[in-house]
Amino acid sequence: MTRDRLYLYDTTLRDGQQTQGVQFSVAEKRQIAQALDTLGIDYIEGGWPGANPTDSDFFDNRPETRATFTAFGMTKRAGRSAANDDVLAAVLNAGTPAVCLVGKTHDFHVTTALGITLAENLENIGASVAHCIASGREALFDAEHFFDGYRANPSYALDCLRAAEAAGARWIVLCDTNGGTLPPEVGRITAEVIAAGIAGDRLGIHCHDDTGNAVAASLAAVDAGARQIQGTLNGLGERCGNANLTTLIPTLLLKEPYASRFDTGITRDALTRLTKASRLLDDILNRVPLRSAPYVGASAFAHKAGLHASAILKDPATYEHIDPAAVGNERVIPMSNQAGQSNLRARLAAAGIEVDARNPALARILDTVKTREDQGYSYDGAQASFELLARRELGLLPTFFEVKRYRVTVERRKNKYDRMITLSEAVVVVKIGGQKMLSVSESMDETGSDRGPVNALAKALAKDLGPYQACIDDLRLVDFKVRITQGGTEAVTRVIIDSEDSAGKRWSTVGVSPNIVDASFEALLDAITWKLVRDGAVAA
Repeated sequence: MTRDRLYLYDTTLRDGQQTQGVQFSVAEKRQIAQALDTLGIDYIEGGWPGANPTDSDFFDNRPETRATFTAFGMTKRAGRSAANDDVLAAVLNAGTPAVCLVGKTHDFHVTTALGITLAENLENIGASVAHCIASGREALFDAEHFFDGYRANPSYALDCLRAAEAAGARWIVLCDTNGGTLPPEVGRITAEVIAAGIAGDRLGIHCHDDTGNAVAASLAAVDAGARQIQGTLNGLGERCGNANLTTLIPTLLLKEPYASRFDTGITRDALTRLTKASRLLDDILNRVPLRSAPYVGASAFAHKAGLHASAILKDPATYEHIDPAAVGNERVIPMSNQAGQSNLRARLAAAGIEVDARNPALARILDTVKTREDQGYSYDGAQASFELLARRELGLLPTFFEVKRYRVTVERRKNKYDRMITLSEAVVVVKIGGQKMLSVSESMDETGSDRGPVNALAKALAKDLGPYQACIDDLRLVDFKVRITQGGTEAVTRVIIDSEDSAGKRWSTVGVSPNIVDASFEALLDAITWKLVRDGAVAA
């Protein structure tokens, strides 16, 4: 069977930047563009030249990509020629191989929002696309509010598409701008557009996720004959976001009928870097990755129930719809007070620890987990701390160093500008082999902002670990979660810390204490110890 080519168009650098609280720098846009290009995305939309200084600077300094780099803009304004429209000129002056122009296709928006006649809008579309073609660019037309417009006035909405097609647009993209069209209707209308004479291999789909259906609606358009999908990494975008490419891409490559029907620019090898690309974007945005995200989330292949874990040991296909490694993710067998020996042995095997089913240490480990969870610990979301607990019980945990003492002070005072500030200082004394080492750090960062007592402790602990320093230099704390597990005067604090290294490996550790700083310090110790174990450090 002949396979159709399906093209992927990423709008993270424009639509993603419309997400509330998101603002990319030029350097960050370059980093994201390079990650998208490495994945194999066909089109990378860089933004709107001239709309803001960042986008203009980015196009002046954009990276070289295999993907077709695209500038976004709008059709010319009524009453002037395309050649004399300064907004359109700024888009073309960006010098990109392709240009995507958005234009109105809903008659209500034409007469109310633009305040022009329907005929004038058609002329704007055709003249703008023709001007891009005459400038030697590949032209795309984003048919804004198309599905709403088609419901209201199908004849006029189609006339808008035909105006772009007649002017030479390579792609005509049907946009569900309000995000309210459900998948069956997207599929039906897309099929009707093709039946009306717009070829499917020139049609794209651009969906927003206001009903949680952007991915499903995009697939419905593909089923109906569209051959380009627009979306963003991690589903970034205005309001509820855009179609999530980190969900669409593996679905297209790994799920039938799409895997057999279509070729994309993404190879199976590149697909294994999808999770890393997803988390790179979250790191740039200083966001905690969504654990429940399909395919790439930390919990996407987590199996907590003992029955599930037992079946997974026999055959992963029992409870996994794909191999986690196919998207660069990994299987997780959480440990909790609900766990049985199946979970335990599976989790130990995942950590590279093979234990005979008759080993009495297994029962001791389960008892310890259940006892500690009664005290407030939670190993469900702190796999690294669980692994250390198990290794300690099995006699497989080296003693790398011993913390003899630590102290944290917090001071609140006025600075030289007569402003009240806080400053934390931490002192940590560790013993490595026969040598004691003392480290001191404060919580002030390079911008002069106080990062708090836990930050000071982390810096002091990681400042000088002698023979282990090279191993932990790339360790970075990426998330810090605090929960009070009991109330009143007997309150117990649980802290879970997520850490990451330069290889992109991420792990979680837990600490529990009535004192939040002490709970944090326990989690920090586990984070460092786990990295030393995983990197094969040898005890001094």
